[in-house]
Formats: sequence, structure tokens, C-alpha cells
Amino acid sequence: MSPVKEEQTTQIEETWRKFLVTGEYTPERRMRHFFGFLPHGPRCKMCYAPFQGVGAQVVRVLFGKRPAKMNPKFCNVCEEFASRYHGGLEVEISMLFADVRGSTTLAESMPVYDFSRLIDRFYRASTDVLIRNDALIDKLIGDEVTGLFVPGFAGTDHARRAIEAGMELLRVTGHGSPDGPWVPVGVGIHTGIAYVGAVGSTDGVTDITALGDAPNVAARLASLANAGEVLVSEEAGRTSGLVLEGLELRSLGLKGRSGPVNVWAIHSGQSVEWMHRSPPH
Repeated sequence: MSPVKEEQTTQIEETWRKFLVTGEYTPERRMRHFFGFLPHGPRCKMCYAPFQGVGAQVVRVLFGKRPAKMNPKFCNVCEEFASRYHGGLEVEISMLFADVRGSTTLAESMPVYDFSRLIDRFYRASTDVLIRNDALIDKLIGDEVTGLFVPGFAGTDHARRAIEAGMELLRVTGHGSPDGPWVPVGVGIHTGIAYVGAVGSTDGVTDITALGDAPNVAARLASLANAGEVLVSEEAGRTSGLVLEGLELRSLGLKGRSGPVNVWAIHSGQSVEWMHRSPPH
């Protein structure tokens, strides 16, 4: 690699580091003061650009600002950032995978239209939980939803927020209610190092996603979770400050792992405790 190319790569990696770890993107930080004077809320949590009213029209026309597809609590800076800086960074994040259990059986037992409405309702309920907890919605595939809890967006307490989101997702899908769930859901949560960055062509569609072993672990935990369960990996439990005493410990065999993996199961309606208070988000 030439010295110039190497310097450019280093600069892109450092820009991604600031963006993913601290949520700071220099052009956005410079505009906060100006955007703060524009009416009115709700606003982007990162740059304060307004999303409604006259202020929203101003930032849309002058700066191309609009709510992001990955989380409408933020502006589309993440999408613009990914297109401008085609790269990424290895960073510790927490990942939530939510899976409809027994979806094949469900699909066989009801008309196609009714099944599609059920999955659509699941998407809307689960993405609402992820959005309110500052996750980036990575994928909506088949009967599965994926959320990335990145420090720059979800804060340093991203593991705890992922677990709380998983428990909330069970509640909103009816687990623990007297009538039972309106859709059976299992959740897997893992914290680990993943490559988070832009995928796609530089002149085409570009998305931000997480790659590596860590996302695979989260996905496998979701596939092994029973309906009404959140399976929390050892890494996520330790990082979040979750009090593990009283939780069900399981030793699972995961594809690609030479030995068993310890996880803790949180059942719907079960309360949990934390070893420390969460910092402000």
C-alpha cells in the first residue's frame, strides 16, 4: 500500500472510530448550535436537526436532513457517512436478534394474508422497541429482526440497553400476559467485537452492518431461545452489570464453537437486578 493510500485508510478508520465510539462526527457537531435554534422537536439526538415544522423544511432543503431509516430518532447522517467514508472499524457492540419461534408451523396453520399481517405487526412492535432504545435496525429478514447497540448511538451502557430492550420486546409481544403472546418470540443478546461499517458499492446502495463472529453468536442464541426467553451471553451479562444470581444458567453448544457456551436465560415477566446504575443516555 502506498504512503498516501495508507494515510487515507488511517484517516477513514479514525473518522469511523469517532463516529461509532463517541457519536461525534465533526460536521454534525459544528451544526448543533445552529440547528438548536430552529423550531421544533422532535430532533435528531446527534445533531439536533428538527424533524417537524418549519425547521424540518429548512434542514431538509438546505442540508438534506431527514430521519434515518436505521433509526428515525437520528438524522440520515449515518447513511450519508457510510456513503462518504466507505470503510469501518472493529468495535465492541451489543447485538439483539429476535426470532419468531415456530414460524413455519404458524405459516402452515393460517392464510397467507393473515400470516403476513402477523409478521408485519411483529416488525412494527419490535422495531419500535429498538428505536426507543437507540439501536440501529440492521435487518428485517423473514421472521427475524436485528438491532445493533453501538456506543456512539446507544451509549457506553449498550449491553444493558440491549438486555432491557429484549425484555421489553417480550412484553410488547404479549409474553407474560394472561392471554399469552400474540406471537411467540425468542431473543438472543451478545456483546463482542464486530466489524461495523459500510457494505455495498461506493457508487451504489450502501448500508451499515456488523460482520464477524459476534453477530453470528447473537443469531445462534436467538435460534436456541424458547418462546418468551431472552438468552444473554456471558460477555453481555458481564459487560452490562446484570446480577446473574437467580437466573437460569445454560451451557449450549453453538455451531462453529469447539466447546460449550454459557448463557443466562431471562424468562418473560422475570425481574432482574443490576450491579451499577446506568449512566445518562
